[in-house]
Amino acid sequence: MTNVPEVFGSNVFNENVMKERLPKAVYKALKKTIESGNPLDPSLAESVATAMKDWAIQKGVTHYTHWFQPLTGVTAEKHDSFIEPTEGGNVIMEFSGKNLIQGEPDASSFPSGGLRSTFEARGYTAWDPTSYAFIKNNTLCIPTAFCSYGGEILDKKIPLLRSMEAINKQALRILRLFGNTEAQHVTTTVGPEQEYFLVDGEMFKQRKDLRFTGRTLFGAMPPKGQELEDHYFGAIRTRVMEYMQDLDEELWKLGILAKTRHNEVAPAQHELATIYTSTNIATDNNQLVMEMMKKVASRHGLACLLHEKPFDGVNGSGKHNNWSLATDLGENLLEPGKTPRENMQFLTFLTAVIKAVDDYQDLLRISVASAGNDHRLGANEAPPAIVSMFLGDELQAVIDSLKNDQNCKKFADDVLNSGVSVLPDLPKDSTDRNRTSPFAFTGNKFEFRMLGSGFSLSCTNIILNSIVADTLGLFADKLEKVEANEFNAALNTLLKDELKAHERIVFNGNNYSDEWVAEAEKRGLLNLKSTADALPHYTDKKNVEMFERQGVYNLKEMEARQESLLEEYYKVLHIEVLTMLDMARTEIAPAVLTYSKELAKTLKLKKDLGVSAKAEEKLLNKLSALNDKLSDCIDDLSEAVDKTSVVGDTEAIAHYYHDVVLPKMDALRQTADGLEVLTAGKYWPFPTYGELLFY
Repeated sequence: MTNVPEVFGSNVFNENVMKERLPKAVYKALKKTIESGNPLDPSLAESVATAMKDWAIQKGVTHYTHWFQPLTGVTAEKHDSFIEPTEGGNVIMEFSGKNLIQGEPDASSFPSGGLRSTFEARGYTAWDPTSYAFIKNNTLCIPTAFCSYGGEILDKKIPLLRSMEAINKQALRILRLFGNTEAQHVTTTVGPEQEYFLVDGEMFKQRKDLRFTGRTLFGAMPPKGQELEDHYFGAIRTRVMEYMQDLDEELWKLGILAKTRHNEVAPAQHELATIYTSTNIATDNNQLVMEMMKKVASRHGLACLLHEKPFDGVNGSGKHNNWSLATDLGENLLEPGKTPRENMQFLTFLTAVIKAVDDYQDLLRISVASAGNDHRLGANEAPPAIVSMFLGDELQAVIDSLKNDQNCKKFADDVLNSGVSVLPDLPKDSTDRNRTSPFAFTGNKFEFRMLGSGFSLSCTNIILNSIVADTLGLFADKLEKVEANEFNAALNTLLKDELKAHERIVFNGNNYSDEWVAEAEKRGLLNLKSTADALPHYTDKKNVEMFERQGVYNLKEMEARQESLLEEYYKVLHIEVLTMLDMARTEIAPAVLTYSKELAKTLKLKKDLGVSAKAEEKLLNKLSALNDKLSDCIDDLSEAVDKTSVVGDTEAIAHYYHDVVLPKMDALRQTADGLEVLTAGKYWPFPTYGELLFY
């Protein structure tokens, strides 16, 4: 049985290890850097590097790597050994402060959105001391930022750290206005909920679409899907439980606070949730969670699918981003308290979030935009592509009273009585939860539910931190000019005006309903249904100005990221098209022909014997007609893709894939799925949905 406290963090160069192994002065300086964000004295790096190396070697480590997060959305690493030659053909194990602080990976082969040319290869990685080093695959991994020789930002960590500095600065301005002089640092915290599918590993290998694209491009629904809702929170199968236990242990060794595990709604779908931590560390940890999910799955003969929509017709997988604000003294700035109407500090931060979400709906939609997530959003399993907020009954009453200068309705402390004497009465929350809302207040945090399962947390939280920081800054600009004796009145007026101006973004009803789509349009909310629709808004003037004000991105960096995202969108679809064509031509069509030949033989035999062959003839005619249609669909899709080379710039290509290519992909799939239903199982060339979901 695992001794969790003993195992937890055993592969992490964490505070306890540092305190034990570093000289006292070095430890204090490093801890101050971690807690306050102050620069680390480079002269201390030698001591840290030596201690880190000795600790790692004692655990059997021979190599180190600067572990970073390029624009690919996954992590990258180049391994170097500790070996250094000595006289006589021997070696010693060395790791210097310079090795710790700076690395030099190739910067020419990562996405840059045009910031770098192929021949401009030099890049640098820089140690991020606020995220602990760890051991993975017998390698010391040092979390780092990544930039080019020219200083261009090529990763997701640097903008995230910039956004965290921005919100720290602006939140402290607000706290000072409320007389809080003790808090020295404000940080955003995130607790992600990670959904995923598990399928049999051997079946996974038999499907090119899963191997090449992460999702099934063909597949008819089995007789049973998720209609009975019996999988959600159901008993976990033994094979899956063994996987989950193994995964938890691997994550605990890495100091990752894996807390909750359960079956999700769809068959073969599950969820893992981790405890809140600072956004930078939560982002690093979630990258490791996704990597470990796949690695541990292969150990158990399984394959972990992190695509947003791996199966058509059943729920896709999301990643809920639970976001909040906290001071270094432990105060949650989104905690309403028992009397939220009198808690003006809370109402100031709440109003700032409401204004930020309304003003920058487009950026929040862009933060979750991808070819895969387009299949999931708005499919009655995830929020629609329309961004809105849920506050609940109590908070809604609070802001209504503030807007209208009225007394707030009192919400009594209520209990739930089951009517069974042995069961205790349960304290009842003042408001229900709304799982259909994209951005819902859930007690003392906001849950942003639009992220796809395979997303990095970086992009969403860069945007969320930045837009809230900017709004807090605008509030501070106004309130800092007010005399102390006029502060309360000015604050009340500011909050009332902003809540009235942005009340359209708040919707506490059913986001899945058609009525809401119509209502959202009346309110003037954006409905950017596809990634191709959303991404062009990234460099809108107001967005560029906001990021530049907060020092997170400049125009050049934003244009590069926009270009990179557009390229990723149509390249993903291009790979899917080529995979579909390959499977249709080399697997589906031959399988149908083989089955048709067997039917034709049976048909001829029966006719020769003078026996009725009506069933065989009817089925053969259906197969022949659909197979002809399959051939036409293959030709149509192939022809459409061949034309992409003359379409235009990246934005035009993205729209072409969405408007022209995707409908032809859907037509090919619909035809192939019709053939699957008619073809005998033993002839079908790859595992079906029924086999994959109910393995």
